[in-house]
Amino acid sequence: MTGICENRVVAVTGAGRGLGRAHALAFAAEGAKVVVNDLGAALDGAGSSAAPADGVVAEIRARGGDAVAHGGDIATASGAASLIATALETFGRLDTLVSNAGFLRDRMLVNLADDDWDAVVRVHLRGCFLPLKHAAAHWRAEAKAGRAVSARVVNTTSGAGLLGSVGQGGYAAAKAGIVGLTLTASAELARYGVQVNAIAPAARTRMTEETFAGLTAPPEDVSPLVVWLGSAGSTGVTGRVFEAEAGRITVMEGWHAGPTATSPSRWTPAEAGTATRTLLTRSRTPSRVYGTA
Repeated sequence: MTGICENRVVAVTGAGRGLGRAHALAFAAEGAKVVVNDLGAALDGAGSSAAPADGVVAEIRARGGDAVAHGGDIATASGAASLIATALETFGRLDTLVSNAGFLRDRMLVNLADDDWDAVVRVHLRGCFLPLKHAAAHWRAEAKAGRAVSARVVNTTSGAGLLGSVGQGGYAAAKAGIVGLTLTASAELARYGVQVNAIAPAARTRMTEETFAGLTAPPEDVSPLVVWLGSAGSTGVTGRVFEAEAGRITVMEGWHAGPTATSPSRWTPAEAGTATRTLLTRSRTPSRVYGTA
């Protein structure tokens, strides 16, 4: 049976474990050739190992698929460039990029060290931007050369980035940044045949098993949506954010203009305050921040 990603080449970052591993296996099951990127770091980002990426490649090959490992740090320019180069040199093309790499260093804001903030933002946000930049440069060149491009990007955000999350200031900020990057890239790259979307997954992985102990759904439940978004079958879907958990898919609707007040002249602070309180009575109550009662 021909899968929906037959002959597509897909690069998945952070694919050695958890969600990334599930995505890589699911893409391969649908006929894709997969570049399995993973630095093999610990949960807090320390160290490195080739074993996770190599293990997923071995799984894919054992099931009759085709895959290659990439152990570069995609939060560096050279590592991101080599990820794209690995796809092109090994398989001759790149059709889909799934950015999933990340780790946690959770602290309440007053206890969050500068270095921990920088490290988390680096891997999640910079590690999303740099592979996208290099992939986009390739697809732009293909389009300008007159070759048809049907490229897909799936970025991984989080409910923390959409709603906030107590004890996860750096992580939430990085994941919110990924949403902004997704929307911008969708607008910029459409002319080259590139669609860019984001998912906010909820599944039990080593990153969530302590912080969100109530999550029980396996990461494999998220992968079908990711695979579809990464396929040619998702034509016309771009600039969107989805939540995915178990059997639930939700289209997330971001900032929209709500109640508005105007004044024919400049507000005084007191007038602005009175108008704002009135507007708030007419607005929707924000969703609860994760980790609050």
